[in-house]
Amino acid sequence: MHRPIDDSGYGTGDGYGTGDGTGGGYGSGDRGAPGPVPSPYRSHPVPAAGPAGSWSSPGDGVPDPGRVDPRVLGALLARHGWQRRGGAAGRYGRWTPPGGQASGGTSLLVPDSLAFPDCEDLIGEALTALARSAAPSAREVLTGLAVPSDEVRWWREVPPGPAGTVPWPAQEKFRAAARGILLAGALAVRGRAGYHGSRHRSAARAALEPVVVGTDPGGRVLTAFLPVPPGRPVAVRLYHALHAAREAVDYQRATGGMEAFDSAVEAGVSRELTEALVALVRGTEGARVALEWAPAAGVPEGCAARPEPVEFSPGDLPALREASARYLTDEPSVPVRITGAVVRLRRSGPRGEGTVKLRVLGGAEVGHVRVALDEEAYRTAGHAHLVGLPIRVVGRLESRGGFRRLTEASGVVPVQVDETERDRLMKALHENLDFFEEACGPEEDR
Repeated sequence: MHRPIDDSGYGTGDGYGTGDGTGGGYGSGDRGAPGPVPSPYRSHPVPAAGPAGSWSSPGDGVPDPGRVDPRVLGALLARHGWQRRGGAAGRYGRWTPPGGQASGGTSLLVPDSLAFPDCEDLIGEALTALARSAAPSAREVLTGLAVPSDEVRWWREVPPGPAGTVPWPAQEKFRAAARGILLAGALAVRGRAGYHGSRHRSAARAALEPVVVGTDPGGRVLTAFLPVPPGRPVAVRLYHALHAAREAVDYQRATGGMEAFDSAVEAGVSRELTEALVALVRGTEGARVALEWAPAAGVPEGCAARPEPVEFSPGDLPALREASARYLTDEPSVPVRITGAVVRLRRSGPRGEGTVKLRVLGGAEVGHVRVALDEEAYRTAGHAHLVGLPIRVVGRLESRGGFRRLTEASGVVPVQVDETERDRLMKALHENLDFFEEACGPEEDR
């Protein structure tokens, strides 16, 4: 199912009042004189007025006909399998659902351009028919119109379950693999690396928040709509990365060499992508990934106008797994200078070296890191935490463990911050005093 294109609320109130704004009816508090019997039907909510120039008509979830380009509508219908069955050349076309789907006899009369006075009326009737159509592709067309989007589509060939559908556990794995592929694309937009680990992950997830996802009723097809903007950079990076991964697999299977995977990193291939592709293909007879560009936004530079689907088979799994392991071991550690707030301190006794956990404020694209410190540096970190100050530390961010550990730490010093940030850090300290119990007690006491 899709996320709604236009979420209309149900208005305020509890639905049992008298409708006159007095708060009568059930729940009014007048136990001696019950209010009038409420209507068995909930009144239709009055839609709030949308902002000037909004894309969708208020309240009905159907795009505004005056803002729909008929050429874009026709391109989306053709993309999603609708068939043009004739019509006056240069004036309009008659479109029917794909594959003879049972949709109550739905057909759409779509103008070829806006050159005629009744074009907007015809587009409005076509959009209303799409909204009422039982064809699953109708909702995808409306989604593409409401928010111009690039589309990423996945297919998996899996043995059918009861009633010809894919079992729920297999569908869950399918969705997880698709999410992994999108996340790998978003990570590659932030920077090229054979292994990203925890780096850039928050920014990558934020870039995917506007994505809308739709599923085929049978569970074999999944479609993601990436709004343009901000999702086009992710779609373009995935286009290059998927083709580079396919070429690298072909090279490895033909020659046994892994060199192509090294050069594919620049195109966006990473451990995260190869792991997601393994999850997509494992347990299937094959899988495909295809991209389609938003008709309203045109074709991005350096990409094919109609990209062919990229296919992977179970025979590709050994190469993908070997590449994944190679990326994990070959990604070097990164020299960094991190500023972070101490959120946890731990050592085995009252003296000696210890480990601190920092919430990173700057210097690295990770959320938290652990740092092993000598006794003096550990004491400095503890004092900074007590007075609500972050610390600055120089070291190397290790790839092992996902870039969550800083080694060769040195130069630990407190950092002055503005009063607002200091107050916030002090508040966090008072809310988490148990951290200091860990710092002061010996390891065996915990």
